Amino acid sequence: MSDFMLWLYANYIRPQLDSAPRGDCAFHFDLLHNELPPCTRASLDKCLEFTAAHAFLLGLRTGAGLSSAAR
Repeated sequence: MSDFMLWLYANYIRPQLDSAPRGDCAFHFDLLHNELPPCTRASLDKCLEFTAAHAFLLGLRTGAGLSSAAR
């Protein structure tokens, strides 16, 4: 990922994810956090970083594609 995407994840995407209500998924987040060893938790965090950043980019591309259809 580019330096910008790493910055965007750390300064915008991750804070949004951390503040989002987890609802029914809270149990699963707690289970992963409590049961995984620290070295595996770091790998999980990197996977979350990758998927969240690319989901954000997908949202941008989808929104840009839909803007012409909304006219």
